[in-house]
Amino acid sequence: MLLYKIEDFNPNYREAAFNGEDIKGLDIYAGNTDEKIGSIDTALVDETGRFRYFVVDTGFWIFGKKVLVPVALCRVDVGAERIYATGLKSKDQAERLPRYEDGMVVDYDYEEQVRGVYRTLTVEGSAPVEASLPLEASAPVSMPRPVSNQASAAGYDRNTYTYEQEPQLYQMNEREHHKFRLYEERLVAEKSRHKAGEVAIGKRVETDTARISIPTEKERVVIESVTPGKAGAPVNRDTPFKQEKVMRMEVYEETADVKKEAFVREEVNIRKEVETEIVEATETLRREELDVKREGR
Repeated sequence: MLLYKIEDFNPNYREAAFNGEDIKGLDIYAGNTDEKIGSIDTALVDETGRFRYFVVDTGFWIFGKKVLVPVALCRVDVGAERIYATGLKSKDQAERLPRYEDGMVVDYDYEEQVRGVYRTLTVEGSAPVEASLPLEASAPVSMPRPVSNQASAAGYDRNTYTYEQEPQLYQMNEREHHKFRLYEERLVAEKSRHKAGEVAIGKRVETDTARISIPTEKERVVIESVTPGKAGAPVNRDTPFKQEKVMRMEVYEETADVKKEAFVREEVNIRKEVETEIVEATETLRREELDVKREGR
């Protein structure tokens, strides 16, 4: 049966299998110790989508080597966000595992090399990984007991072998892994901007009747006839009577010349100001609490 990287089998695997979370990049530790041996590079699934192996990048533990660990030989610690390779307990064991290369075809012969290393253990209780990681801690792996080539003894071959024949390596024990998500509601305030109105600003022309008073001047000629002091006195007989030249005087007057001119009366500045208001809302929120009922001891 061919195996596929989980991201190749289902590009949306995070949502489909892990509720939006990811196993790639999680630290992995040897056995049940605090000895870090690397991190999860990816997971391999079969044609039905069942998890079969974790691909472990051993990092500096065994520099530059990637190996496969059957899923039943791993335990996930949700709180610590780490995985314990309960079936991979020593560097010597990891060095005996065949190297996994990106892009390689994992066939029956390669898997037999992997299984041959892990078949030196008889696993009484496995800690398989549920399809909806992260998982709770499961039962530890029992102490190893050397056995002969289990595949040969049981009559396995490339035509008859199935993963169900070795549940200690591949069986997913769902009883050991249950997950409850407790939800609560929270008020989330969002603001939306919408048009509340519009202000149109323009100019219009109004008319008024204006009155203006302008003093004007006019000239006039005043002719006065007076009696001289020597009136009635004789004059010289030699005084000729002749035609006198006419005297001319120019007379001026002012007229009112009224016209209109435009002047700046005032300026108007237009701007917008932002006012802040506090809007209060009250809602009834729900929260889930875990209800545990115990029976017996």
